Amino acid sequence: MNEGLTLDGLAVPLRVLRLLRVDFGHLPAPDVQVSPIYPNRLQLTFHNGLSDFESWREALAVAAEAVAYREQSDGRTRVLRAYGDYAGAEVELTGYGDVHAPARVGSAA
Repeated sequence: MNEGLTLDGLAVPLRVLRLLRVDFGHLPAPDVQVSPIYPNRLQLTFHNGLSDFESWREALAVAAEAVAYREQSDGRTRVLRAYGDYAGAEVELTGYGDVHAPARVGSAA
């Protein structure tokens, strides 16, 4: 933790949040986190599927190859994570989406 860090010490990600509202106010609203542990990082998290994550990834010009994929909750939840830079801050994008069970061959649709 950054002892002695004041709110002014979080100015970079807070400024970027303000810029994102102006530049991308039409995009889906994320869960937003700013932390004194990572004072130059803005975390944007999407819990309503992966399409919101993708909209933001494309808007911030984060390469598809930079996205890390994993699953959690015994394979029931997909997690995408990527990092990019925007106006001097590191932006962390995280998206959560359900893993849909594959259709069984021969089962009724």
